[in-house]
Amino acid sequence: MSLLRIRAVVRKETREYRRNRFIVTTMLVLPLVFLTAPTVTLFRIPASATGPLVERAVGVTSILLLVVPLVIPPVIAAYSVIGERDQGTLEPFLTTPIRREELLLGKAVAAFLPSVTVAYAVYAVFALAVRFGAAHVVSAVVWHGPQMLAQILFTPLLATWSIWVGIGMSARARDVRVAQQLATLASLPVLAFTTLISFQVVTPTVPLAIGLALTLLVGDVAAWRVVVRMFDRELLITGASALPSEAAAADVQKQP
Repeated sequence: MSLLRIRAVVRKETREYRRNRFIVTTMLVLPLVFLTAPTVTLFRIPASATGPLVERAVGVTSILLLVVPLVIPPVIAAYSVIGERDQGTLEPFLTTPIRREELLLGKAVAAFLPSVTVAYAVYAVFALAVRFGAAHVVSAVVWHGPQMLAQILFTPLLATWSIWVGIGMSARARDVRVAQQLATLASLPVLAFTTLISFQVVTPTVPLAIGLALTLLVGDVAAWRVVVRMFDRELLITGASALPSEAAAADVQKQP
């Protein structure tokens, strides 16, 4: 694969996202919704609160913060194919001499960078606010090593999963809102991995966080392979899928 072609796709997609007011507004407003209410709730917990009460409250907040890397990426990734079709640039873009793996990776990276940046920024603001504004009993749970490690590890992995789901939906759906909704719903079940730690149904430990992160990584790789296989240039351009042998020959011809 060519890194130059991937970077070219990333630059092109980034320019398109910056011009899209809906995407920019979503990335600015939506994280605040998931940050403000739970943070205020934690601030109201008194220093005399018991451990289980604090753990439940922090667990709910952690889940809401992990929803950010699941909700924002589909909003962006859903435009990866439908946006090209709406602008009339899909056919010229798909006929360029670029492999589908390079095209999809470029679009995925363009959606990954702003999504993860926003998610990490929201978590950093939350952690610092709790450290200096909440009771010590709350701060101790939020700043617990395995809890923070899980949040740091799961954020990019959850974002990657939802991006691939969003691109897959964008390649099959005809309406961007339908693609966004389906991608978001398909991404939410993976929160089961993190819910176990956030609500401390199981004791959060470093090996557990790493193990669950590796499981999510395997799922991300599998999702990428599935999306690559289902990305049919012929179907997207003409509405009719090419024969397997013809599709394979077309990909070979487009390789340098």
